[in-house]
Amino acid sequence: FPSLSGNENSEALPESIPSAPGTLPHFMEEPDDAYIIKSNPIVLRCKAMPAMQIFFKCNGEWVHQNEHVSEESMDESTGLKVREVFINVTRQQVEDFHGPEDYWCQCVAWSHLGTSKSRKASVRIAYLRKNFEQDPQGKEVPIEGMIVLHCRPPEGVPAAEVEWLKNEEPIDSNLDENIDTRADHNLIIRQARLSDSGNYTCMAANIVAKRRSMSATVVVYVNGGWSSWTEWSNCNARCGRGWQKRSRTCTNPAPLNGGAFCEGMSVQKITCTSLCPVDGNWEVWSEWSVCSPECEHLRVRECIAPPPRNGGKFCEGLSQESENCTEGLCIQDKKPLHEIKSQNIETASDIALYSGLGAAVLAVAVLAVGVTLYRRSQSEYGVDVIDSSALTGGFQTFNFKTVRQGNSLLLNSSMQPDLTVSRTYSGPICLQDPMDKELMTESSLFNPLSDIKVKVQSSFMVSLGVTERAEYHGKAHSGTFPHGNNRAFGTIHARNKATYIQNLSSISTRSELKTTAIFGHLGGRLVVPNTGVSLLIPHGAIPEEISWEIYLAITQKESSLQPEGTDVLLGPEVTCGPSDLSVSTPFALTIPHCAEVNSEHWNIHLKKRTQQGKWEEVMSVEEETTSCYCLLDPYACHILLNSFGTYALVGEPISDCAVRQLKVAVFGCLSCNSLDYNLRVYCMDNTPCAFQEVVSDERLQGGQLLEEPKLLHFKGNTFNLQISVLDIPPFLWRIKPFTACQEVPFSRVWCSSPKPLLCAFSLERYTPATTQLSCKICVRQVKGHEQILQIQTSILENERETIAFFAHEDSNFPAQMGPKAFKIPYSIRQRICATFDTPNAKGKDWQMLAQKNSINRNLSYFATQSSPSAVILDLWEARHQHDGDLDSLACALEEIGRTHSKVSDITETEIDEPDFSYSRQNGL
Repeated sequence: FPSLSGNENSEALPESIPSAPGTLPHFMEEPDDAYIIKSNPIVLRCKAMPAMQIFFKCNGEWVHQNEHVSEESMDESTGLKVREVFINVTRQQVEDFHGPEDYWCQCVAWSHLGTSKSRKASVRIAYLRKNFEQDPQGKEVPIEGMIVLHCRPPEGVPAAEVEWLKNEEPIDSNLDENIDTRADHNLIIRQARLSDSGNYTCMAANIVAKRRSMSATVVVYVNGGWSSWTEWSNCNARCGRGWQKRSRTCTNPAPLNGGAFCEGMSVQKITCTSLCPVDGNWEVWSEWSVCSPECEHLRVRECIAPPPRNGGKFCEGLSQESENCTEGLCIQDKKPLHEIKSQNIETASDIALYSGLGAAVLAVAVLAVGVTLYRRSQSEYGVDVIDSSALTGGFQTFNFKTVRQGNSLLLNSSMQPDLTVSRTYSGPICLQDPMDKELMTESSLFNPLSDIKVKVQSSFMVSLGVTERAEYHGKAHSGTFPHGNNRAFGTIHARNKATYIQNLSSISTRSELKTTAIFGHLGGRLVVPNTGVSLLIPHGAIPEEISWEIYLAITQKESSLQPEGTDVLLGPEVTCGPSDLSVSTPFALTIPHCAEVNSEHWNIHLKKRTQQGKWEEVMSVEEETTSCYCLLDPYACHILLNSFGTYALVGEPISDCAVRQLKVAVFGCLSCNSLDYNLRVYCMDNTPCAFQEVVSDERLQGGQLLEEPKLLHFKGNTFNLQISVLDIPPFLWRIKPFTACQEVPFSRVWCSSPKPLLCAFSLERYTPATTQLSCKICVRQVKGHEQILQIQTSILENERETIAFFAHEDSNFPAQMGPKAFKIPYSIRQRICATFDTPNAKGKDWQMLAQKNSINRNLSYFATQSSPSAVILDLWEARHQHDGDLDSLACALEEIGRTHSKVSDITETEIDEPDFSYSRQNGL
């Protein structure tokens, strides 16, 4: 038998071993891992067959034979000896062991052929510490949000099992698919429900003890949401101006468990006007009729002086009267009239005849006097009827007759007509009737007239006229009258004024800004003045000895392009043509846009209208293609194209951070009531053409720009726009009730292109002596950008400062032909192209030229061109048409490393390594 002194090598077999079959011991039961709880010893057991002897080894040392308890038996089926051994392990033994691993024991069994060893069984002291490594923390989460409660149980042996309690009740994740407790002891609720609010506790337990964490309170809250608006209430004023309101409640849903209350107004009020009731009144009685056979004559009257209107009372009394026309002589001896002698009948007939003739003469005289008085009263308005047929047909022109000197009813009556432009207008019309004034104001502000020829007498519109260098056709603006009908249209009779305004409001035709010029082989530039839209025809794009009449036009008002989904129109719809012409080298079309350029927030497309009137996508701005090229600058897109047509830029917002840049402008003018002053706040796309449209409309209404326009960054985050008037001098001015702040829905602002958004405010001064107006206009997006315009102006036109509308003077030259249209001299351009079109081993070719001019994308487009450098320079010309920044181009050439001397020193022999130094005398 082995020595039990701890020598592991002394494992000699016993001296006398009974004969047994030739098998090694087989363990029928091996010792298991065990944990000592508190001070209670544990028992390890081992059972093997056939086994002559079994001993335990613990931590490499033999356990003394006296500590073993053995039992022997015989296996009846095999006749082999079965031995089972037990030992006790105490807490003290485990604590006294200081080895590199846990306390372990193993049993060894002997047979006549050798020994077998069992698995090692570890013995550890079980414990569970008191404090959790991480307690769950309370949370407040919105409904349908995710809840994650973290729990790290106390250290323990064996490791503690974790169980979650909600309000002291166990949570079974198997019964609720919305709850998961399997992820690293954490509790995860995927979508919070109101029923998930409560106190949560993490329970940790092993064979020694149980521990409870701190309770975590979870509150599932609901933010309030607005209900739908109620219908507008009836106007509170039965007659005249009043207000009506609508309301909504924060009950969709109502805020719960501390959720936020709804943002915004629960009540909206707007002004309204109720038509005042007019009671009817009788006109004068008619003349008596001819005496009837019954000896009676009649007279009648109608309830038309005036007739009852707007719920007014009908006339009281009779509309017809009759009386005996023979003063009682008709009845003689109680006999009817036909029994009287014939001579009496003839006498009565003569009386009736002469009475009728007298009445007719009197009626004609009264009618003549009435017409004369009526015409005199109407002439005070300065407007006469020229052709009343214009009210029912198309319109050719609209001319206000010159009023008499000193007529105070017509503002700016001293202005002289301007015959150089196809637009005439002699100033705002003041109408005495308040209903007429409202009709004119509402119609002109909110229903701008389209496609109507009107002359505007101002130097601004004169600048759009024809120059010596190009033919400019100024088509009609908003607020102008339709043309295409040869019938003359005169001034409007005041009685038919309401019908006239109603007819004009229903007109919906297109108007265009258009520039036309004839170009040849030398190329040139075509500009629609003050719109930011231009067309560059490169030198050589048109064959020699051929001239083309090319036009450039902007479609105003409603575009035929209807963006799909979330897409928005970012600029004007531009047409260049004729569409059947083609050029040999690409031309550059510049279209302004209102997007804040950021590829992470916008996906911008170029679209073209087909001959069938449908719109198709040409390319995405970020797309790699060889058919055309788009270069997106902060305020304009420069497009290289080979075919004419109608184009537009459409943007698809990718995120809520997509910004649409709006220009905010404030105009003002006196109203027909001398004490009222109108403020009109426009929010339009930040493009020159959108601003020009507003300016043109304001010219027609006599408006004056009161402050330099400002830029508003309007985000696509669905928040509304608020416009308010602040800091009105309290004792000098007052604003109409409930109109100091107006809120415009997000969709109306975001999708309003190209029509500008207008909010009007009416201010009233207390006395005519007040001539100065000081206030602030605040334009802000809820939870977004804000702009404040400080208004400090005189309401008298002769004292008011004039604010410039446009920074560029391109209206003086709507078309330029030949070399004068280009910033880079043609000779210099040729030398640049000859140098950079040639491949260079040092990489100093057209690709380097493109890179230095910030053209880093879609270079494959230029590679397909016969002269890539020429196309790059054409793009430079389009980008720098206003500043002509030759310094930047010269610096780009210098950085490439091709500058050694003045351009004037270049000779033909130096073309291989030319010098493009900057020269102020020749421009480059």
